[in-house]
Amino acid sequence: MKKLVFSLMSLVLLSASIFAQSDLQPLAVVKLNKNESITVKQLKTRCEIYQKQMGRVLTLDEKKSVLDTLIEEKLVIQAAQKAGLSIPDSVVDQYFIQSMSQSLGIQVTEKQLSDLVQKNYNMTLDEYIQKQLGMNIAEYKVYLKNQLMMQQYVVQQRQSELQKIAPTDEEIRMAYESSKSSFVWNDMLKVFLVIVPKGSDENAAKIKINDLMNKYKDKKLTSTQIALQSETENAGYQAGEMIVPKNEASANGLGMTLQNLIYLFSQNVGFCSEIQETEADYRFISIINKYDAKMLGISDIVQPDTTVTVYEYIRSSLAQQKQQIYMQQAAVEISKQLNVPENVERKKTGDALDKLLNWGE
Repeated sequence: MKKLVFSLMSLVLLSASIFAQSDLQPLAVVKLNKNESITVKQLKTRCEIYQKQMGRVLTLDEKKSVLDTLIEEKLVIQAAQKAGLSIPDSVVDQYFIQSMSQSLGIQVTEKQLSDLVQKNYNMTLDEYIQKQLGMNIAEYKVYLKNQLMMQQYVVQQRQSELQKIAPTDEEIRMAYESSKSSFVWNDMLKVFLVIVPKGSDENAAKIKINDLMNKYKDKKLTSTQIALQSETENAGYQAGEMIVPKNEASANGLGMTLQNLIYLFSQNVGFCSEIQETEADYRFISIINKYDAKMLGISDIVQPDTTVTVYEYIRSSLAQQKQQIYMQQAAVEISKQLNVPENVERKKTGDALDKLLNWGE
């Protein structure tokens, strides 16, 4: 019996080893600027992301298309690197948090985002991103960096053509008329929020939040002064003004319930809350201004305390849409031009390729 168990275990280990070796096999080598392999594992990873989004297994032809996409992405990235282009990690981090804030409808830091995810979904931000996108935060940021790199290269190559793309006045006005009902202000508040993390000294944090609130209430420090001081090294707190719509996403972003946010909306300009304690910090909030809901005309400003009108907003949006469509077409054209035998060595073709791509079928 022991020999049989040992034999079965050996067979399992051998099978795992074979699959691991198969995953490491290179399908293609991109060599425009340097030699970079695209392995079965890399292809599987990208296919799994698409399958998760589509809710089904990819066909053989679709897997081959994904392989072509990986090759062409790497070609454009290598071309960008060869041209001396680069994307700092700080830009990637900023892009990441901006995209996440946009999806929430409120500006947050990565720490605030992490706290929100933990509170609302009982999982880490890394686990949440993995569940939503099929990759963890580090992998997603690498993906974003590559996308930004490719975008930068296409812009460099087609800059003169991009600058000529602009919507007409007729297109702008038609866009407004066709979506007029979407141009509205919900009830909004302009608030001043001060947060002091508890850190390792909860008592010190409590003293600091009390001191800041007293100075603010006594008009010894303005919101602007407190916000500016929060940006200094070792300030030990965060502070700033923000526009807050009356919705649940805003309430979550402020670390309060929707009921408490609605109560805040019932208060007058100048109202300052008592100090609130959360698990991680102390905070207070003050109302700077209030804005009632209304329909917006084409010449109205889109957001309080800004100068951008609905007309300018639509013009910018249409221009971005037109440029995005052109960018996508240009990226395809550029990548196809680069996808030639001297830049790409296909390691597997025909039946040999089909055999490697038949997983999950």
